[in-house]
Amino acid sequence: MITKDMTVGKPWKLILTFSLPLIAGNIFQELYSVVDTMIVGKFLGYQALAAVGVGSWITWMLLSTVQGLCQGFSVPVTNAFGSKDFDRLRKSVLNSAFLAVILSVFFAVGGQFILSPLLKLLDTPDSIFSMALSYLRIYYAGCPAIALYNFAAANLRAVGNSRSPLIAMIIASVTNIVLDILFVGPLGWGIPGAVIATVIAQFVAAIYTFICLSKYDFLKFTKADIKISLSECKNLLLLGVPMALQNTIISVGGLMVQFIINQYGEIFIAGSTATGRLYGVIETAGISYGYALTTYVGQHKGAGLYKRIGKGIIAGHVVGYITAITISLCMIFFGQGLLSMFLEGTPEEVEAALAVAYRYLFIMSSFLPILYTLHIFRSAVMGLGNGFFPLVAGFAELVMRVGASIIIPPIWGEMNLFFAEPLAWLGNVIISVIGYIYCMRKLKIK
Repeated sequence: MITKDMTVGKPWKLILTFSLPLIAGNIFQELYSVVDTMIVGKFLGYQALAAVGVGSWITWMLLSTVQGLCQGFSVPVTNAFGSKDFDRLRKSVLNSAFLAVILSVFFAVGGQFILSPLLKLLDTPDSIFSMALSYLRIYYAGCPAIALYNFAAANLRAVGNSRSPLIAMIIASVTNIVLDILFVGPLGWGIPGAVIATVIAQFVAAIYTFICLSKYDFLKFTKADIKISLSECKNLLLLGVPMALQNTIISVGGLMVQFIINQYGEIFIAGSTATGRLYGVIETAGISYGYALTTYVGQHKGAGLYKRIGKGIIAGHVVGYITAITISLCMIFFGQGLLSMFLEGTPEEVEAALAVAYRYLFIMSSFLPILYTLHIFRSAVMGLGNGFFPLVAGFAELVMRVGASIIIPPIWGEMNLFFAEPLAWLGNVIISVIGYIYCMRKLKIK
């Protein structure tokens, strides 16, 4: 099986070649989210699309929390791989697997009790409430599948394998699209059909990535290895929980913005939902560069090669900015055509929703380099083993997003509400940069 030692070679080349499969994998992952939205919008209408949109931040809250935990859990694996301490690596993998299973079951069961009150708190319109609730209940029930895939993918990335998660996402995307068309179309299962297809696709991806992990010789567990360590679990939680909390806090901010969006009616919700699906596409390369930086920085820290970390950060920014500017231009010039694929209704409804959607897309695309800077610095801090600053950065993002969304609409109108997004990114970047400087100074002193 593939491994990659990122302590040897040119930083920009290492980061780019490691990121490309991740970018492709994330595109496939976003593809089936986009297809979900297109099928729901075209087969079931704009009300169903609005129902999915109302729940988008709630689903992202679960997904990002699980991803944060798994990314944090994989940091000791990255450090151990960099130092070639495979006994420690196996210990970290085993204990993080135990935590991932326990926490995913807790989220799947506990989530059922908060979904209805949460939708009511968001002032969800009665016309789409039941559709949104059924979508969310099934999604949360599928949390173990989400957790298992993200756990396995994070550990594959930690040892330098970015290709296997790509293959997993290709398989999952094809599975999801086929099942989407079948469940929503001929079988007529409606919104539940779309989310059931997504959960099944995640299970398929999880199975494939676990098969890949099982092929590594250094992950062949002996009886002596199979032991849950409370101290190791504590150390893993100290890394995973702050990252998960950061993502949860960001989600809370998104929910507050969603509450404000809900006040403007179903057309406004549908328009913002259409752009929300493209959000994942324009962010995917930034997320991938972030994963690459976590692995790069973590392996270098484990190997004690501190001087090369800064070179990796510079290389990440060069590659990231070129990508961000390219995506921005594509979205500004071709975004309206892409957004129209998600919308269905009368010509007047489509035109009104499209105006909202493109305004949102244009604002995000204009400030996209800030988002890529966020992923690079935040991921570098995680690779350095610090979970505190990402948590504080999440609070900063929450304050900026909610504050801007409250202040902007009464003064400049609801169509400028979407400036809250780049302002939130900026708040996160400021704290993440401070965290990176602090962590690097500690390493130099050490």
